[in-house]
Amino acid sequence: MPVEPRDLELALKAAFPEMRYLEIMDTSSGCGSSYAVIIVNPTFEGKMTLARHRWVNELLKEQIAEMHAFSQKTYTPKEWEAIKAKNAAAEAAKKAEASA
Repeated sequence: MPVEPRDLELALKAAFPEMRYLEIMDTSSGCGSSYAVIIVNPTFEGKMTLARHRWVNELLKEQIAEMHAFSQKTYTPKEWEAIKAKNAAAEAAKKAEASA
């Protein structure tokens, strides 16, 4: 039985009520067997990436058992803002280079 994005969303929102950002991408062309997620949550503060991933894997163990593949990126709000700023700067530099 394929996993629905809504199932992942509900489980993650229930577990992380303070979550600031969630992106769920079906990487299986719509068949629901492979997902990638980005989770921004202040409760990740002070936890290493492996601990964050284990936490998410435990929360979604039933859904993950039904999937072929699952990948995740987990960030604190501060880390997420730094990533967005870096991407914005790279995009601005690319535009400036293209117009020069």
